[in-house]
Amino acid sequence: MSKAIATEVIATRIFEIRSRKVMLDYDLAKLYGVSTKVLNQAVKRNARRFPGDFMFRLTEKEKEEVVTNCDHLRFLRFSYQLPYVFTEQGVAMLSSVLSSERAIQVNILIMRAFTKLREILLTHKELAVKIEALERKYAEHDQTIKSIFGAIKQLLEPSPVKEKKIIGFHIERK
Repeated sequence: MSKAIATEVIATRIFEIRSRKVMLDYDLAKLYGVSTKVLNQAVKRNARRFPGDFMFRLTEKEKEEVVTNCDHLRFLRFSYQLPYVFTEQGVAMLSSVLSSERAIQVNILIMRAFTKLREILLTHKELAVKIEALERKYAEHDQTIKSIFGAIKQLLEPSPVKEKKIIGFHIERK
């Protein structure tokens, strides 16, 4: 697995939950080449290293949302366990708990993915600020320029999440 592909794959496994960028225990375990149970046992043995801002457990509602948005997590729908998620600091701490060579290499790739996401977000914010400045500067000149800035702002806004249509037959039961 090359660095570019690995970083892209890892970036797709980073979610925003409770206004934090996090990764699920399941995804981390797969990347590290261990079972989720082994990963969580290692974390429990070293609980002092994982305060609430490094790791937390999802609520039932958060779990449902993640399962709905991610096809590779369908099996979690029927799990009675609520998954743990790890922030960037929690992932960094995992490298000290899981000290295999693979864990070290995966950790480096994960840190690069978090950094790349942060850079993208920063660039996005800087671009929005520059567009605002240009809009203020040229706003009084022309309606066409105003409409161009409006279109650019719409492109910068995140697209709304579409609800999935249920496919199949629906039978009403009495």
